[in-house]
Amino acid sequence: MELAALIADVQSITAITVGILIGAGALGTAIGFGLLGGKFLEGAARQPEMAPMLQVKMFIVAGLLDAVSMIGVGIALFFTFANPFLGAVQQAAGA
Repeated sequence: MELAALIADVQSITAITVGILIGAGALGTAIGFGLLGGKFLEGAARQPEMAPMLQVKMFIVAGLLDAVSMIGVGIALFFTFANPFLGAVQQAAGA
């Protein structure tokens, strides 16, 4: 198999992996926000006087949820633009 075909295979698999990585991060964040919002509304309905304190804690956890998905996007961008696997393929092919 020639070098161009190997590079194309690595790039295509990397593109699929990046899509799965971003999609899984978005799905996990969406589920987390759904659970977080539901529990916040349950707690605020049960004890309305605690709603401001619960809201502050909800926003802190929401920020952490967003941070996790942004880390996934950063890793996906790294694999997209500075693919470390291409260097290994070129080195193995003797280029």
